[in-house]
Amino acid sequence: MQEILLAILAGLIVGFVFALVKLPIPAPPALPGIMGIVGIYLGYKLYEMIWPMIMK
Repeated sequence: MQEILLAILAGLIVGFVFALVKLPIPAPPALPGIMGIVGIYLGYKLYEMIWPMIMK
């Protein structure tokens, strides 16, 4: 849980600094960006599940 809170805090700070210096946010559009991150996470977890079975 602490990692999640630290990640959110880091994101808030970075977003605030980018807005302060009037730069565009360093992220793709909201929903597609979130879905891309979810896809990367799920692909990584899928690899962790499948690769040990293949290597037996």
